[in-house]
Amino acid sequence: MKIVIDEKLVNRNAKIGQIATIVSLVVLGGGMFLTFQKPEMIGVSIAALLVGFLLSQVGVSYTNRWGRSPRPDEQLSQALKGLDKRYTLYHYSTPVSHLLVGPAGLWILFIKHQKGLITYDDKKKRWKQSGGGFIQAYLKIFAQEGIGRPDLEIESDTDKLTRFLRKNLPEDLEVPDIRAALVFSHPEAEIQAENAPAPTLPVKKLKDLIRKTAKGKPIKMETVQQIQAILDPHEN
Repeated sequence: MKIVIDEKLVNRNAKIGQIATIVSLVVLGGGMFLTFQKPEMIGVSIAALLVGFLLSQVGVSYTNRWGRSPRPDEQLSQALKGLDKRYTLYHYSTPVSHLLVGPAGLWILFIKHQKGLITYDDKKKRWKQSGGGFIQAYLKIFAQEGIGRPDLEIESDTDKLTRFLRKNLPEDLEVPDIRAALVFSHPEAEIQAENAPAPTLPVKKLKDLIRKTAKGKPIKMETVQQIQAILDPHEN
């Protein structure tokens, strides 16, 4: 399997996370100093504390995604290690964050790190996460680490990738079906979402899903190669 990644983007965002974290600590420290030493400047101290808090959220979010190893892209690359050379895994270099292209088709991969019970609510048409303890609850509230709305993410990314391919593929080549998978990397994630509209599974089972799909519903290698040439023209 070939891996294509935008290293410049990864390094830049990791630095943003580091800088935002450092600046947030400085601003929060200044706000605390004003609170106790200059009570007459309460307005400035409150503003500093709010700005520092917001910067800390940016720092946590960017550090979790870009600056802490194993990063989401590294976890996906490791999970899919062993797929043959007909596959290419793209990280941050296409209209979507993580895309696998090969005999199993086109797979947009959404990786989450929540633990606890992961289910899918048929009535609300949403994934839900419960449990995980106090730390997980804290992260959902203060570190923007909730499961979010995978349904909207899938719809948005599928639309972006479809439009990109329609614009760049030859007119006589129809855009193949685009699949999506919701992958959980936390070892304490318990998944009971067989009724979900997109495969929802632990990261360690992702490669089996891809291989099973390739056996059951493969796409033509000519189509695969044309798409790969568009996504990574410098290597073709």
